[in-house]
This record gives sequence, structure tokens and C-alpha cells, in this order.
Amino acid sequence: MYATELVEALADDLGVTPAEVVVGNGSVAVLAHVLQTVVEPGDEVVYPWRSFEAYPIAVAVAGGTSVQVPLQTGAGLGRLDLPALAAAVTERTRVVMVCTPNNPTGPVVHRDELDAFLAAIPSDVLVVLDEAYLEFVRDPEAPDGLAVYARHPNVVLLRTFSKAYGLAGLRVGYAVARPRLAAGVRAVSTPFGVSHVAQRAALASLGARDELLARVEHLVADRTRLVTGLRDQGWEIPETQANFVWFDLGERTVQRAEEARAAGAVVRPFAGEGLRVSVGEPEATDLFLRVSATWR
Repeated sequence: MYATELVEALADDLGVTPAEVVVGNGSVAVLAHVLQTVVEPGDEVVYPWRSFEAYPIAVAVAGGTSVQVPLQTGAGLGRLDLPALAAAVTERTRVVMVCTPNNPTGPVVHRDELDAFLAAIPSDVLVVLDEAYLEFVRDPEAPDGLAVYARHPNVVLLRTFSKAYGLAGLRVGYAVARPRLAAGVRAVSTPFGVSHVAQRAALASLGARDELLARVEHLVADRTRLVTGLRDQGWEIPETQANFVWFDLGERTVQRAEEARAAGAVVRPFAGEGLRVSVGEPEATDLFLRVSATWR
């Protein structure tokens, strides 16, 4: 019911106790269970926006009130504004979400700014570090989530097997939290929420770390090639540390997405805001660079 073997393997891999790990039906479900555990009707949940599209849905289902804080613009395009997130915390705030790398824009928060942010957050406010794209991060200034968790009792880590591990369709995510909170999250979780097949696949993936990291390294290299090609074309894009790049296209977003699809490149449009373009096969990178060149 509680994916005990997988929980124990994860705990061993992360250097924490099994009592600190909760597995669920993808990180979206785990987030929903975390919010259900700590949020009462009318409580506020502060998060960056644009960020992961499930945040407002999960907050609403938990009965909370969303407080959306705009991302940086200009030189910090697509980055979280941590001082503004901290300033948005009130006595009604129960949770603050920090998505790093941020989905769908790509930048990570840095150690020094995260330390300053956490110092400004009351100890009774939960800070959820959503690290769904952790394995793709190469920024030397990015924080070590486990070290941050170890120093701050109010921090929860949210991770997934959906991205780098390639198990999105099988739905396996997990949280790392203090035992008392983890027990509460476990209590509200869907019984048998992670299928036996998904548990076996996740265990197999943990045992194939070298192969996983080799695949990720190839993808990171192609991400660099895509970003370099786009900047050579004159695009200003955020400093991505995920497996995608972000185009701030505003009202042109839907039209550009249709043009990309017509050319054979599948992209993710956020109407009126921008496009998220995932990095996949090298041939797809070549194709998209040809498409983006026509937009200049």
C-alpha cells in the first residue's frame, strides 16, 4: 500500500530515514496530499507565476487561497523573485512553493538567495522545494536540496521519476519531509496510489543510475546546442537548467505554436504568455532551430 520497498530504497539513496519519505501517484498527487495535510479553508499558499500549472488547481482543491507572485523580468527574465515571495507571506500563509528549476521558464534559484529567503520565512510556514527537474541542473550556484532540508525543519522536497527517469506515464513521485509531517501526508494519501508495476519500474530505474545519467548528459549537451543556436539567431531566453527552453512570446504564442506544429515540432503553448520547448532527439532540435529562425 505504501510502496515500502521503494521508500526504503529512496531513503537509502538520499541518506534519510524511511519515515521521511512519502511516495505518491506522481509529484502532483504528492503535492496535493501535502497541501491537504497542512492547509485549512482560507489559508494562503504563495507561489511564483508563471510556474507549474498544477499549483493553482492543487491549492483550490485543498481549500486554500492562491497568492501568485510575478517572475522577474529584464535581466532576470523567467527567474523567481524570492524577495517578493517572502514579502507576500502574511499571518494567513501556510505554504510557499519554490519551483527550481522553474517550470516552464527554466532558471534555478541560487544558494545565497535561497538562504536569505528562508531566513525571512517564519518557521511555521512550510516551504516546498519542487525539484522535478533536478537531474538536469548544471549551475554551480544551485543549492543542494538535501542540505537545505537538513538545515531547515520547515522545508519539504518534492521530486519525481517522471522527468529524467522517463516514467511519466507510470506516475511515481515522492516527498522528503520531517517524520511527523510525512506521517500526516501518508495518512491522507490515496491507498495503493502507486501501482506495483510503477514501484518495480522505479526500483529498476534507481538501479540503472549510470545509464540514466548518461542519457541526461546527452540531453544537457543538446540543450546547450539549442540555447546556443537560439541566441545566435538573436533570441533572448531565460538561463534554463531544465530539459526545455522558454519563449516569452505574449500574444503571438498560439500562432507560433501552430506554425511549429505544422513544421513537425511539438511545443507547449501557454496562451498569451509563451512557449515551452522541450529538448528531445537531436533531429528535433535541428528542426526547431529551422522553425525559430523563420520567426526572426
